[in-house]
Amino acid sequence: MPGRPPIGKPDLNRLRVSFGKDGRLAYLGHIEIINTIMRSVRRAGLHFSVGNGFARRMRIQFSQALPVGAASTCECYDLYLTERVDADEALAALADSSPTALAPTRAAYVGSRLPALEAWLTRSLWQVRILGSGAGFDAASLDASLHELQEVGSIDFMRGDTPRTIGLADTLVGWQARDVDGGRPGAIDLTLMTRSSNLGALRPAVLLDAAFARPCMGGARPDSMRVLRAGQWHEDESGRLVEPFDQNLLQRA
Repeated sequence: MPGRPPIGKPDLNRLRVSFGKDGRLAYLGHIEIINTIMRSVRRAGLHFSVGNGFARRMRIQFSQALPVGAASTCECYDLYLTERVDADEALAALADSSPTALAPTRAAYVGSRLPALEAWLTRSLWQVRILGSGAGFDAASLDASLHELQEVGSIDFMRGDTPRTIGLADTLVGWQARDVDGGRPGAIDLTLMTRSSNLGALRPAVLLDAAFARPCMGGARPDSMRVLRAGQWHEDESGRLVEPFDQNLLQRA
């Protein structure tokens, strides 16, 4: 599906940057992350493009927002530049101007007519460490609860004061749960694959809150969950997963 470059800016250089989100900065909200990275871009001295609207904002597009508290090794943004510089030089400048916990890891130019990242990256891989008090649940019981939810087909939840419903037929692609430390109860590693669309995106916390509320969990609740987004891809019409820096997307200098 072809995209469009910004109106009136057909020849901009679209620099794709990947970065991680870790440590205390995992608890920053999406808007705070955007503002922090925009300040880093300005400190890096890159010649970024600005919009045509009243606010005259930096032209930058981000992948889908992470839940607050979730870490990541694979976040991305596309920065539109009016002056093309070597991608490695741009990466070094951004690294020098960014907080360590948001350090960029890769940069390359991609086609200016590609769709926006937020809509294009439709698949996510999550790694969740679930910890309890040492009793009450294990990987087998969580797996059974997730299968029950899958059969129900949807989850009702609250987003703030607003009731929401998310369907699982398309958003929950698959999972694998295993006990940690040789089967110690109350410690599980969960690998989760999700899909997003115009209808919404499934957050790991929403899924797990619903899973632990199922009768088969016997009222057990985790003490903590550590969530990491470990991969993002575009899923094409054939079901093939395309990573953000796929060679077919990159522009040669």
